[in-house]
Amino acid sequence: MLQVLNHNELTFSCVHAFLFPNLLFSEFIAEDGNEKFWDFVDTSQDSLHIHLTQISFTESVRSYYNLVIKKAGQFLTALQVNLLKFALSLRSYSPAVHASQQIGSDESPPEACLAFVSVHGQHGCSTKDLKKLLKAAAGRPKPYLYKNEHRYPGLNKTDVPVVILYAEIGTKKFGSFHKVLAEKAAEGKLIYVLRHFVAEPRPQKMLLSGYGVELAIKSTEYKAVDDTQVKVNTDEDDIDEVQGFFFGKLKNSHPDLQEQLEELRKHLLESTNDMAPLKVWELQDLSFQAAARIMSVPTFDALKLMRDLSQNFPSKASRESSLFQRLSETMGIHPGDGGLFINGLHIDLDVHNPFSILDTIRGEAKILEGLHNLGIKEENLSKLLRLPMNPVEENYALDIRHPAITWINDIETDSMYRSWPSGVQELLRATFPGVIRQIRRNFFNLVLLLDPVQEESIELVKLAELFYKHKIPLRIGFVFVVNTDDEVDGSTDAGVAFFRLLNYIADEYDLSQALMSMMYNKVEIGEALSVDTVSAYLKKKFPKASAARIFGEDSEYDDKRKAGAVFYKKSGLGPLPLALFNGVPLNAEEMDPDELETVILQRIMDTTNFFQRAVYMGQLTEGTDVVDHLMDQANMVPRINPLILRTDRTYLDLTASPVFIQFTILFIFSFQMNYFTKNGKRQDEDGINGVTVWIVGDFEKASGRRLLLNALKHLRASAGVRVGVIDNPSGGVPSEDSTVLYRAVWAALLTQKNKAAVEFVQKILKEETVQLLQQGTKMKNLLVKGMNADAFEKKFNTMEVDFIRSQQLFCRDVLKLHTGQRAVVSNGRILGPFEDEEEFNVEDFHLLEKITLSTTAEKVKARIKQMGIKGKQASDLVMKVDALLAAAPKGEGRRDFRFVKDEHSVLHFAPREDEVFYDVVAIVDPVTRDAQKMSPLLIVLSQVVNVKLQVFMNCRAKLSDMPLKSFYRFVLESDVSFLANETVSAGPVAHFLELPDSPLLTLNMITPESWMVEAVRSPYDLDNIHLQEVLSVVTAEYELEHLLLEGHCFDLSTGQPPRGLQFTLGMSQDPLMQDTIVMANLGYFQLKANPGAWILKLREGRSEDIYQILAHDGTDSPSDSPADTGDVKVVLNSFHSKIIKVRAYVTRMVLCSIAGGGSSSEDGEKNREDVLNIFSVASGHLYERFLRIMMLSVLQHTKTPVKFWFLKNYLSPSFKESIPYMAEAYGFQYELVQYKWPRWLHQQTEKQRIIWGYKILFLDVLFPLAVDKIIFVDADQIVRADLKELRDLNLEGAPYGYTPFCDSRKEMEGYRFWKTGYWASHLGNRRYHISALYVVDLKKFRKIAAGDRLRGQYQALSQDPNSLSNLDQDLPNNMIHQVAIKSLPQEWLWCETWCDNASKTTAKTIDLCNNPKTKEPKLSAAVRIVPEWVEYDNKIKQLLRDVQEQKDNDRATQTQSPMPEPSSSPEKTG
Repeated sequence: MLQVLNHNELTFSCVHAFLFPNLLFSEFIAEDGNEKFWDFVDTSQDSLHIHLTQISFTESVRSYYNLVIKKAGQFLTALQVNLLKFALSLRSYSPAVHASQQIGSDESPPEACLAFVSVHGQHGCSTKDLKKLLKAAAGRPKPYLYKNEHRYPGLNKTDVPVVILYAEIGTKKFGSFHKVLAEKAAEGKLIYVLRHFVAEPRPQKMLLSGYGVELAIKSTEYKAVDDTQVKVNTDEDDIDEVQGFFFGKLKNSHPDLQEQLEELRKHLLESTNDMAPLKVWELQDLSFQAAARIMSVPTFDALKLMRDLSQNFPSKASRESSLFQRLSETMGIHPGDGGLFINGLHIDLDVHNPFSILDTIRGEAKILEGLHNLGIKEENLSKLLRLPMNPVEENYALDIRHPAITWINDIETDSMYRSWPSGVQELLRATFPGVIRQIRRNFFNLVLLLDPVQEESIELVKLAELFYKHKIPLRIGFVFVVNTDDEVDGSTDAGVAFFRLLNYIADEYDLSQALMSMMYNKVEIGEALSVDTVSAYLKKKFPKASAARIFGEDSEYDDKRKAGAVFYKKSGLGPLPLALFNGVPLNAEEMDPDELETVILQRIMDTTNFFQRAVYMGQLTEGTDVVDHLMDQANMVPRINPLILRTDRTYLDLTASPVFIQFTILFIFSFQMNYFTKNGKRQDEDGINGVTVWIVGDFEKASGRRLLLNALKHLRASAGVRVGVIDNPSGGVPSEDSTVLYRAVWAALLTQKNKAAVEFVQKILKEETVQLLQQGTKMKNLLVKGMNADAFEKKFNTMEVDFIRSQQLFCRDVLKLHTGQRAVVSNGRILGPFEDEEEFNVEDFHLLEKITLSTTAEKVKARIKQMGIKGKQASDLVMKVDALLAAAPKGEGRRDFRFVKDEHSVLHFAPREDEVFYDVVAIVDPVTRDAQKMSPLLIVLSQVVNVKLQVFMNCRAKLSDMPLKSFYRFVLESDVSFLANETVSAGPVAHFLELPDSPLLTLNMITPESWMVEAVRSPYDLDNIHLQEVLSVVTAEYELEHLLLEGHCFDLSTGQPPRGLQFTLGMSQDPLMQDTIVMANLGYFQLKANPGAWILKLREGRSEDIYQILAHDGTDSPSDSPADTGDVKVVLNSFHSKIIKVRAYVTRMVLCSIAGGGSSSEDGEKNREDVLNIFSVASGHLYERFLRIMMLSVLQHTKTPVKFWFLKNYLSPSFKESIPYMAEAYGFQYELVQYKWPRWLHQQTEKQRIIWGYKILFLDVLFPLAVDKIIFVDADQIVRADLKELRDLNLEGAPYGYTPFCDSRKEMEGYRFWKTGYWASHLGNRRYHISALYVVDLKKFRKIAAGDRLRGQYQALSQDPNSLSNLDQDLPNNMIHQVAIKSLPQEWLWCETWCDNASKTTAKTIDLCNNPKTKEPKLSAAVRIVPEWVEYDNKIKQLLRDVQEQKDNDRATQTQSPMPEPSSSPEKTG
C-alpha cells in the first residue's frame, strides 16, 4: 500500500491470504523431522480443539496465537520459538499449507465435509465410511505421494492401502479420523498420510513482508506527468503530523494560534523537503560524514540512524555535519563494498532474501544450541564452528601403487615416449581445445581388473591395446583375478593357464609384448577364453616351449597368482570387470565398452585441469613424483565400501535436550555407555579417542558376534578408537536366556580391566565357545587370565535384563531398527541396518575410522584437546561435537574477522550473557543500497535472536555524484502484530514519511526472485509521484499474484539446450494452463504458477513427437523414471525459488526444426490470420492515457478483429480496472502478459531501461506459442492506417521489420548520433532503425533463435554501463548483421523530430518522439501535432466518466448489502 500524508508520507503493502498459526507451526516443526511433526499433532490435538471451539476468528485470534506459541514451548527451545514467531510474521509456511489445500480441492471434496479421507481415489466423510473403502481399495491404483509428505511413522509395508486424510489439525473432525488412522498405521494395516485442508477457508487476506520498496528520483528532462486530476477523499486527521507535531490537536487546543501554527507547519514542511543540489566539494566526503555521524550516537541508536540516513538519503544529504573522520580500510575489501556474515557465512543480499536468511539462522540454531548444550561457549564455540570441514568426496580412489598391478608401459621410462617433453610446466602451455598434451609424466593411469575368462574382458583388452598403439599418454596396468586354489592348474582352468603364459612371456621376452600381442587376438568378441585357445597360442608363437612345464602342477610361472585376487577382495569393489582411472573406480555405465573410450578421454581432459591448478599453485613441481602426488590426495581410501563412502549420511543428534522420549533415551544412553579401548589407554597421553563406534546387533546370532569380533580386531590395530556395544535381541521382550552373551560382555565391561575384558569377549564370541555354552559349560569356566572372577560372577549373576529392554527400545525408536537387525554407529553416524548376509569386516572398520577422522573428527579432537579437557569426558565431547558438525550442511567456508584500531570505524553490540548468540559482522558503506537493505535487516535480526554484532563502516572517498538517488523501505517484522481489540493487524506496510515535495518519484517493488506482484489498488500515478500536486494520502496495494517455476533443460545426447523445445504446465483438472519455450541461453525456461501440485509436460506436437523426458532433478516425481505419460510432477510449497533441471533426449530425427511453434493445421493458420495481435507497454498514467488513444486509433482504421497484448508488470490498477469496460465498448480482445527478468541475465536497475528490455529481450517467451505474428506499437503513437497491411507485409526472411529513422528534417542533423562514430562504421550502408513500431514473425524469430542471440549480445554489452544507452533500439541495430532487420517503408512511422512536414501527409502512424532540441512536453506536442488526438482523448474521457457513474450507481444500490471484496483485473477477455 502506498500512502502520502501531508505531502510527505507514502505507504505500500503486499497482500496474501492468512491461515491459522497451528497449521503454519506444524509445517515449521515438520522441518525438524517427521516424528516431531506427529508428536506435535498427537500432544496438541486436545488443547487446540478445545480452544478452537471456544473462539471466533475475528475476536480472539491473539489468544489462539498465544496458545499455539505456548504449545510450541513444549517442543522448541526459546530461540526456536523466536524463529517460529519470525516465520509466522513472514508467512513463510503459508505456501506449504496452500499447496495442501489446492491438492485437496483438486480431489473434488464431498459436499458438507469438514474433513474427508481419500482411499485410492474414493472419498469418505466419516470413520464409518473407512472400513467399506478399505475393503475394495486393493482393486484400485494407489494414489501418488509427493516428497516430504506427512506420513505417519508406522511399519514400512508396501502392500497395504494408502489413506490420505484431508483435515485441519485441531478440529474435532480431524481428531476422530486421526485416532482411528494412527492406530491402524501403527499396526501396519495401512499407510496414513495427512494433508492440510480447511473446509471453509477464511476470506481475510494478510499483508506480506520480506520485500523492499523504492521511490527513485526520476529525470524531469521531458515532462511525462498526466494533467488529469485524481479524485480522492482527504482526511485531515490522518495528515496533520509533521516532524512529531500533531497540528490537528494543536489547532483544537489553541484556536487562537491558528495562523501561527499553520506558519510553523509550513516552515517544518519546507525544512523537511529541502533538496537543494550539493556542490561537488560537498559530495566528496558524504560517505565519511554519514559514518562519523552514525559512530557519534549511542550504540543503541546507531542502527536506526543508519537506516534513517540511508533510506532517506536524498533529503538528508545536505544536512550532514561537516565532521570528517577517515575510517580504516581492512580485510582486503574495496572501499564502498558491502557484506553481511552470520557466524562467518557470507549472506549475499543480492541473492538472499528474508526467507533464505530465516533458513540459514534456523540451520545455525541447531549447531549453536548443540554446542551450547554441551557446555562449549564463547571463543571455543566460535573456533569449533569455524573448523575447516572437509567436504564429502564423491569420487574416492584406491592406491594404485600396489604390487598386484602389472603395468605394461611407463610413460616416464619407456623409450617409445623419449621424444616427449618431461617438464610439468608444459601443462600450462596453451594448446587448442580438446588436444591431449603429450608429456613424459605418468599423469594418467588406467588399471583394468579382469577375469581373463569373462567375455567382457576381451573388448577391454583390445581397447587398452588401442590406447597403447596410438601413443595416448596413458599408463596402463592390469590386475588379473584368477582361481587361487593351489590344486587347480593351467591344464584345467583357462584363467590360470592365461596367467602362467603371461608370466612366461614376460620372463622370457617383454612384458608389453606379453600383453599387447596376447592370444585375445584369436578370440572373437562374444566368445570366452578356453584352455585350448591358450594352448594353441603357445604352440603357434613359442613352438619350443613346454606346455606341461608352463601350465602343469609344478609350473615356475605361478608367481603372484593370488596377489590379484587378494587386491580385488581387499578393495571392496563390485563385480568384474572393473577399471580405475587414477585410482577412481568407473561405474557400471562407464564400463560399457562402447562408452569407455569416450569416458577415458574425457577423464584425461578433466584431470588435466586438476594438474594445471596444482602446477600453478606450486603443489606439483619438477621433482615431485606425479603418482605419489595423486595418491596423497584427500579422496584416497584403502577400500571402497559404498555404505561408508556414500554422500547421504544419517547422524544422531547427541546434543538435544531431553524433550521427546527418543531424545530422553539417547540423552541417558550417551552418558552411560561403557567402552572397550586399546590396552586401556591411548598411544598419546591425553587419553582422547577420536572415533567412538557403537556395535549394534543380536549377539546370540552368529552375524552379530562376527560384527563385534571384527570391531575388536580393528581395535587391536587402532589406538584412536573405542568400541561400545548395544544389544538388539530378536523376538519380544528380552529374557536372561536370550541375552547370556551380552550380559557377559556387559559384566566384563563393568568389572574388568580393559585388556582382560577384550580378551574375554573375543573368546566368548568365537563359535567354538558358543558351542561349549550351548553344551552346558558355565560362563565362569571360560574366564581368561587376569580377570577378577568374583567381581565378574557377582555382576553377571545379579544383572537385570531391564537395561537390555531399554537398549532394544533405543534401537527401535532412535536407530529405527527391527529386532535382531545389525548396525554400526560411528561418532553418531548410523550405518545400517545390514542385510542378513552382509558382512562388515576389519578392513571396513579401518576405512570407517579413516573417513570419520578425515571428515571432521580429527580437527574436533585437536580443538577439544586445546580446551584442556581429558579422558572419557573429552572422548564423549569429540563424539557429540563431531556428530553435530558432520551432520551440518557443507557449504562455503566461514570467514573470521578481526578488526584492528576499530574505535572509529566499528559499531559493537554485545550479546546477552549465558544465552546462545549469533556472531554477525556487517561491512557497509552507509550511503549505498546495501545500507538501505542491511540496516532494517540487522534491526529485525537483533530482535529475533541474540546477536554479537559488529558493523564496520567501509566508506568511499572523493564521491563525484550523489551515491543514492532513491528513498527506500524494507518491509520486515520480527513477530505477528495485533490490534488493541485482540485481532491480527493487517500486517506490515512501507511508510514513507517527510518526503520532499519537489522531486518526481517513481515506484519500484524489490521482491524475492520467485515473486510476481502487481498493483491492485491505487488511484495515483505510481510512475510519476509528484508530492507538490498531491492533496491527500497516496496509497497503493500490491498483490502477490504468482510464484515462479524456473528450470534448465538439456539434451542428453549433445549436452546442449534443446533449442525451441516447448513445455506446458497445468494441474490435474486443467493440464494446459501455461506454456513456454526453452531458451538456448542455459536451457532456461520459466512458468507462472501458485502454491500447489503442478504437471510439467512436453507440448503436444513436434516437441512431444521428437523428444522424451528422461530424467529430472528438483521435482516431485521419481528422478529416474517419469510417469508413463512423460509427466513431471512439481509441488510449489515455498516462497523460495523453485528451480528444476530436466534432461530430454531425441526419440526420432526430423528434418524440420521444433522451434517454429505450434500446430501447422490449415484451420489453425486461417484462424490466427483473422486476428491482429498488437503489443504495447506503458507505465504511468500519462502513457496509459496515450495507450488508450493509440488503441482507439488502431480500431478506427481496421475491420479485422484486434487483440491487444499489454505488459502487465507496470500497468496501474486504474488501467487494469478500466480496460474490460473499454474492451466491451469497442469490441476488442486483450490479454495481460508478464515475464520475470531471469536472475542470470544482467539486471537493469532503472525502471525505464527495464521496460525497454521487455520490449526486445523476451519476444520469444512473452506470448503463447500459438501467436505467430505480433506488431509492437508504442503507447504514444497514433495510427492512421490499417495495421493488417503491416502484418501481411513480406519480411523477406527477416524475423522482424523496423522503420528506419527519418533523414528529412535537416535542422536536427546534429542530433543524428547514428551518422557518426561507432554507429556509422558498424552499420555501413544500412540504416539505424527506430523501435517505436515493429512487426515480428514469431515463428521465424523462434526458429532462428533470435531471442537467444539478442540475450547473448545484451549480456555481453550490458556489463559496460555506457553501452546500449537506448536499449530497445540499440540492441537490434547492433545485431543487424546476425539477426536481419527488414526495413519498413518510411511512411509507416512519421515523427516530427526527425521527419519534415511534407512527409506527414502520407504517414500511416505518427509517433510523439521526444525532441532533444525543444524538450517539449508530450501532452502539448500531442495536441499540436495530431489534430484528431483531442477527439480521441475526449471519447476516452467520456467513456471513463460513464464507467465511473455506473460504478457510483451500483454502489448506491448496494448500500444495504455488504460490499464484495474487490478482485484483481481479469487477464483475458474476448
